[in-house]
Amino acid sequence: MIQILDKTFEPYISSDNIQKYIAKVAEKIDADYRDKDPLLLGILNGSFMFASDLMKALTIDPEISFIKLASYEGTSSTGKVEELIGINENIEGRHIIIIEDIVDTGNTLEKIIKLLEAKKSASVEIVTLLYKPEAYTKNHDVKYVGTEIPNKFVVGYGLDYDGKGRSLEEIYQIV
Repeated sequence: MIQILDKTFEPYISSDNIQKYIAKVAEKIDADYRDKDPLLLGILNGSFMFASDLMKALTIDPEISFIKLASYEGTSSTGKVEELIGINENIEGRHIIIIEDIVDTGNTLEKIIKLLEAKKSASVEIVTLLYKPEAYTKNHDVKYVGTEIPNKFVVGYGLDYDGKGRSLEEIYQIV
């Protein structure tokens, strides 16, 4: 058990299992994009650790960029998504793979996909380390999923609680 601010968390996903999930999705992306030149688009802040390890696990050599949006306060989604740092690259005709640390409601993804469609990308796919199917309310297919988890709040490996807990090597769930 660990304490982060006013909440208690218990171990949930080990660092070894995280790396196994990354290897699984990297293998699928390598196969699907072998003859393409995708742009990986990491969603900050949470995806930075996953994006780094995913890049190292891929055998293809994609470009990477980042976008920053915000939709959380504490342990709850605000329901509003604000764009804080936007896309600077010309993505017209490019194959985009959005990198998310976790997909729950899908509000953030919906906003990003609309931005990418407006910039005329060739295709948009999603890779996420964690997926909460019980919480997902949108219609976009999440093609590459490390693992599904129940609708519980988690921290670690880039995921935070009010800015804390991102540096943990494992993922913890709220008690």
